[in-house]
Amino acid sequence: MDRKAPASSGGNGFLSSLLLFAVTLGVVAFLGISGYLFYLLARLPRIDRLADYKPPIVSQVFGDDGVLVGEFYLERRIVVPVNKMPRKLIQAFVSAEDANFYSHKGIDYFGILRAALKNVISMRKKEGASTITQQVTKSMLLTPEKKFSRKIKEAILAKRMEEKLSKDEILYLYLNQIYLGAGSYGVQAASEAYFGKNVDQLNLGEIAMLAGLPKAPNTYSPIKHLDKARERQSYVLERMAKEGYITPAEADHAKKMPIILNPLKKVNNNQSAYYLEYLRIQLEEKFGEDLLYKGGLKIYTTMNADMQRAAYDSLRRGLKEVDKRQGFRGPSRFLKDTEVDAFCTKVEDNIDSATLKNGETYQGVVVGFNPAKGDAIVRVGDRNGVLSRKNMSWAGKVGMINSYGKPEKGNKSLTLGSVIEVSVVSPDIEKEGAQFALDQTPDVQAALVSIDPRTGGVKAMVGGYDFRKSQFNRAIQAKRNAGSAFKPIIYAAALDKGLTPATIIEDSEVGYPDGAGGTWTPKNYDNAFRGPVTMREALTHSVNIVSVKILEQIGAQYASDYAKRLGFVSPIPANLALALGAATISPFELTAAYTVFANKGVLTSTNFINRVTDIDGVVLQETLPTVPVPVIPPETAYVITNLMQSVVSSGTGHRASVIGRPVAGKTGTTNEAKDAWFIGYIPQLVTGVWVGYDQERSLGAGGSGGQAAAPIWGDFMQAAVLSLPREDFEAPENVSFVLINQRSGKLAREGSPGAVMECFIRGTEPSSYD
Repeated sequence: MDRKAPASSGGNGFLSSLLLFAVTLGVVAFLGISGYLFYLLARLPRIDRLADYKPPIVSQVFGDDGVLVGEFYLERRIVVPVNKMPRKLIQAFVSAEDANFYSHKGIDYFGILRAALKNVISMRKKEGASTITQQVTKSMLLTPEKKFSRKIKEAILAKRMEEKLSKDEILYLYLNQIYLGAGSYGVQAASEAYFGKNVDQLNLGEIAMLAGLPKAPNTYSPIKHLDKARERQSYVLERMAKEGYITPAEADHAKKMPIILNPLKKVNNNQSAYYLEYLRIQLEEKFGEDLLYKGGLKIYTTMNADMQRAAYDSLRRGLKEVDKRQGFRGPSRFLKDTEVDAFCTKVEDNIDSATLKNGETYQGVVVGFNPAKGDAIVRVGDRNGVLSRKNMSWAGKVGMINSYGKPEKGNKSLTLGSVIEVSVVSPDIEKEGAQFALDQTPDVQAALVSIDPRTGGVKAMVGGYDFRKSQFNRAIQAKRNAGSAFKPIIYAAALDKGLTPATIIEDSEVGYPDGAGGTWTPKNYDNAFRGPVTMREALTHSVNIVSVKILEQIGAQYASDYAKRLGFVSPIPANLALALGAATISPFELTAAYTVFANKGVLTSTNFINRVTDIDGVVLQETLPTVPVPVIPPETAYVITNLMQSVVSSGTGHRASVIGRPVAGKTGTTNEAKDAWFIGYIPQLVTGVWVGYDQERSLGAGGSGGQAAAPIWGDFMQAAVLSLPREDFEAPENVSFVLINQRSGKLAREGSPGAVMECFIRGTEPSSYD
């Protein structure tokens, strides 16, 4: 019987080989995945570091009355314990972000399936499934990279976090860490940013609106998109009702409640920007970046918030007046019709309120004209308004051309597409009908410094028109010729050399060798000569030639050394040009020097900071009162003050008399009116104002110290003195008052023509009668 041939073993061998390959591949894959997981686990951050979570905390800056005036931070966050948060707020965030938060262990598997199903049905990623715990791990323990490995890390860390921390501890991290728009991190900062309240004062409608923000803080911002914010609020309230945290009736009631937006005013606003920036530089240098921006320091300053606001407003108003005297410079750009929409969209994005603010200045585009009335239609962002002829009258006769493109002759006419600045005369309500006035950002700059002469505390400081466009602090960093504002220092030095307010000096032409073979002949501002004048008259009317002759008499080196006693650190040249303010100094230096006159001859070190404490209240820095040391005699300080009172009452500084108080001060104007100064004071406050261009050029008509700087000073001081009692300058015992003839400077009898009362340092009075 024939045997069958044995079945081929080739097929079995192939199957065995395939099986072996598959098993090997599986083992390798398992080992690879296991190795990768062990690698990830080894590199994961430790969860227990969250137990000692110390979030970056805002460092706060306070004014002299305890009012918050500034903040330093990388993230604006104010930490609040969970037990200080309304329970409804926690429930709102849980309902909106992670309904199964209290039941899952870090990962919501059911949520993942639900989200995946919805995404498949909609054919796009419509819903995520990250739990609150995962969001905390993502923001606090992991980098923002978008990789599959990060999702694995996130899941592992979420599980670990649930094992280490309680649900309330996780909520504490989440609700204090999360970004909620408007520059705010955490629920307390957001509550302030949108509603101007502490988080425990929010009503249910406001709570639901905050809880709707994590998904898209900008999209659902109630400040920018109230309609969308309302839709998201409704979603959150419905989720809360579905989860049983509130009743449907409560949800409906909350939906109908009006949302009153009351954003907490930003303390780091423009009005204090130069002051705060100066502080920031000093503090960062002393305490380092981490402590300043994350350490929750409390910085108590000498700034007076009301004075600082007045300084900012007065400087900007004054500069606009100076700038408008130079005329309208024309539109800044000429857009094509196809460029208008994109430009206006950018403008709208930078408007942080639903309506335009009265008095604020915005960029607008001319989009039409009303020939019958001579008005221009100007678009600002999404709304149109009217620019009437009346509201651009300061610019003179402005042409209007009803076509796009730059005008053929000059660039001061308005065409369609002209980009101009307009200030709001009356704001729009329904995004139409606003009334505008033509405006322009000044090219000219200014600085203002105000100091308490008794303590040295800097009460206000503004270093320019707009900190956002120029961080150069002209109050401290600008070095300019002081002009006639330096003369009181020369005159004070002369008083200490025995000259008096009644000393007669000839105002007549004089020449001096200029060192180059020529002759320097100083000129008076008005190019006139007055003949013999008293020192008082010479200072009152800022007579240059008399000042030079006084300096020649007392010695330039003596005057230079005398100035240094008043605290100047900049070089003070020892030459006759010093009499006309040839010293190149900062507004801050000159203002600080005048505090010696206001403070009866005592120089007090200037300071910006009273005290700095850490988050636990430990004092890290403190400015203690110093023993007063006179640098000039008190009687000299009084007499020079008395002389400068004449400058205000009847001389070049008369515009400063507007404050209705005893005021002493001095104007200053340099050659070609490149710099305008006014430094003036009352017994409790010394304020200096400088006006000029960064690139030196003439201020033009109305560019003298009395016309450009003194009005800013007066505007500011009218507001500043409201909180200060009226005081007179007190004469020391060593000062006497006698009747003199104001033309001869000699003693006069009562009732005689030209007789006036004059003050003297005792022993320097005239001895003979006219």
